[in-house]
Amino acid sequence: MSDDELRVLAIIALTSLLSSEKLLFPMSAMKLLTHVVSTKVPSGLFVNPSSPNIRFRLTDQPRFERLLEELSQTWDEGWISLSRENNTLTVQDIVLYPSGHARPITESISGDVTASRKRKRVIDEDADSAAGDEETEVFYEELSSHATSTLGSLTREMREAYAILQRGSARGRLLAEQFHSTEEKFEAICSYITKDDCAKARSLNPGSSSISTICDRVHFRALIRPHTDITLGHCSYLNTCYSEPTYSQSPSIPPFPGTAHSHGQVPPNTRGPVSLPSGLGAGGRGKEKAPCRYLHYEVDWDEGDGEKSRAMNGKGKEAVKRKKVHKLGIGQGPMGNSMPVLPPQWINCDLRRFDYSVLGKFHVIMADPPWDIHMSLPYGTMTDDEMRAMPIPTLQDEGLLFLWVTGRAMEVGRECMRVWGYTRVDEVIWVKTNQLQRVIRTGRTGHWLNHTKEHMLVGVKTVTDEFGALKFPSWVNRGLDTDVIVSEVRETSRKPDEVYGLIERMCPGGRKIEVFGRKHNTRPGWLTLGNQLGPDQIYEEDLAARIKAKYPERNMNTMKSSDFEDS
Repeated sequence: MSDDELRVLAIIALTSLLSSEKLLFPMSAMKLLTHVVSTKVPSGLFVNPSSPNIRFRLTDQPRFERLLEELSQTWDEGWISLSRENNTLTVQDIVLYPSGHARPITESISGDVTASRKRKRVIDEDADSAAGDEETEVFYEELSSHATSTLGSLTREMREAYAILQRGSARGRLLAEQFHSTEEKFEAICSYITKDDCAKARSLNPGSSSISTICDRVHFRALIRPHTDITLGHCSYLNTCYSEPTYSQSPSIPPFPGTAHSHGQVPPNTRGPVSLPSGLGAGGRGKEKAPCRYLHYEVDWDEGDGEKSRAMNGKGKEAVKRKKVHKLGIGQGPMGNSMPVLPPQWINCDLRRFDYSVLGKFHVIMADPPWDIHMSLPYGTMTDDEMRAMPIPTLQDEGLLFLWVTGRAMEVGRECMRVWGYTRVDEVIWVKTNQLQRVIRTGRTGHWLNHTKEHMLVGVKTVTDEFGALKFPSWVNRGLDTDVIVSEVRETSRKPDEVYGLIERMCPGGRKIEVFGRKHNTRPGWLTLGNQLGPDQIYEEDLAARIKAKYPERNMNTMKSSDFEDS
């Protein structure tokens, strides 16, 4: 694709977006690019196109930014205001000129409309006449009445002040540096799914490299079994289909209640019968008797795949060690660096009857309750009254609560937060993707629509000052993460691991507890409460003493802090 073709494409897309008033400025150039990518382009726009599919992609961000900078100085049909900070381009505002008018000659190169209004023409005032000014006056009247963004209606001084307020503070930049990921774990998935389709597409694309037949992204191979009917297409549930052998072998699926395996006492190298809901999923009816006939996939990876392409892209190089971060004591959580991270701890109990007062106080609580959402589920649920009666308030004097909700539980969850003494301050959305990293379209929950997302309410313990204003914990790191997680679906009710990183960046260190957890939820620095965890494991000596005093008959695995510090 040539730069001229992309320029025409960008102008068409920006004109369409501004006319429909879908943009709210300021926004990053990357966010504007996502709008441009999703804008429908009229067919037959190019007579002799250099490529059969001329369109922007998210990987075209550098070219898009260069086009924006060029248009900010040369575009005759509109005005673009840009700013760049820390190598990030921000689009402050875009205004379309009224139809039939071009960029006024007196407008400055920077595109400041406010300034151009003040100095419309530099001529002798005595020689000025009403006839000579009429066209210019009409232009600025039309421009003033033309629909602009909120920022465009501000004065130049107000826009400059707004731009300063939008800049990140030094503290924010230092926090972002301190919590920046040290390892790149993201593995992109090829949009063509299989190696054959990828190689075919690359052979048809004249712009692709001939060094490697496939790209360096992750591919999948179709699992063709005797009962598979490839004409049906792929299964809506893919690797989470109840008919898939790999699904029933997952250690996160609970065994049948009442079996010898239901309390974590599974003999080595064996697995008891698992508890799977019936009637759900593409192969839910009968499971082994009625296997799923749709296509399923597994990762297709061979040694050496995409190595040449990786070397060209610089991805095959060894990771460069990051420089040492700053030494300022900020963003270190409620206890600073003085508290060591303990190994995973858990208590197996009936959460409705356990005495929470022996646990002490926590800075963070996360809960994924078994809400009664009026659907068939592979686990027991709790009534709304039982949820309201949960002794969550005894676990905190100050801190954060992260509460997973879905379906009708979104309203019940908000009510429970108020009853427990919390104020909802935010909400995280988990957008669910399938094995092929596409948004799922056939969720297993939802009475009216198929649910492809879940919500996690973020609440703060309601503590007010003398004026009645809500007091936020001073140790919370705010503004580090976004409120959207895009992650793959796994077993029923299992939540994305990314949420733990989000919480641990908001509150490094400190005491954290997860209620209604299972074995896959246990992790360092957290205490997990659930009824499918097996024998208790406690490392906090004072906590173990309190539990033993309250429940002398409990079987606990306890270790002293010195045991794991020396190991």
